[in-house]
Amino acid sequence: MRPSDLRVSPKTVQQQAVEKLRSAIIAGIFKPGDRLVEVDLCGMLGVSRPSVREALRSLEAERLVSIIPNRGPQVPILTLEHAGEIYQVRALLEGEAAALCARNATPADVKAMTAALAAFAKAVRADDAEGRIAATADFYREITRVCGNRIIEETLQGLLARINFLRARSMSLPDRGKQSHAEMKAILDAVEKADPEAARAAAVRHVEEAHRAARLAFEAAPEPAKAAARA
Repeated sequence: MRPSDLRVSPKTVQQQAVEKLRSAIIAGIFKPGDRLVEVDLCGMLGVSRPSVREALRSLEAERLVSIIPNRGPQVPILTLEHAGEIYQVRALLEGEAAALCARNATPADVKAMTAALAAFAKAVRADDAEGRIAATADFYREITRVCGNRIIEETLQGLLARINFLRARSMSLPDRGKQSHAEMKAILDAVEKADPEAARAAAVRHVEEAHRAARLAFEAAPEPAKAAARA
């Protein structure tokens, strides 16, 4: 994605502005610590200042934007400690969700998960970063939907933007996409076999490997970004 891709059409302006800015932050166009100047965003998006302001408030609720007194909006710096806490919660909730999914899944549910995994594989082959993130989110959306626990679903949905931000970083490593596909395939196989414990173990393993990859991505960051991540 390039800054020129951010421009939106007049239809559903505010929601499009939210989606474009969210994608730009996750894709790294706006990096942690960058200020988000309203007048500049108006020019990039081609929308009014009130629309930009509302979009920034929406993203603040998702924790993708911080509004700092006397400084204004900026992309928050996600520390290694905070990232670790997110992965810890993911392992607990996604492991349980996968186990419940294995108990509840119908052939139609397995088919939907298979389609999402196929889309992920296609994105990996095409080196399509946005496609990888979208397909992974679709795969896990099916798991949380089928698991039947609304609290798990709502909690993970509330973390989704930050999870996708971390996914973009971890999947930036060479071959991480292929490894992630194998890990997700193990989850799908366990669900298809109606094996809750195998599904739980596979989901937890996937989160642990993603955490390891994210740590490596943080360590490989340029020195200023690395220092910020440790702050």
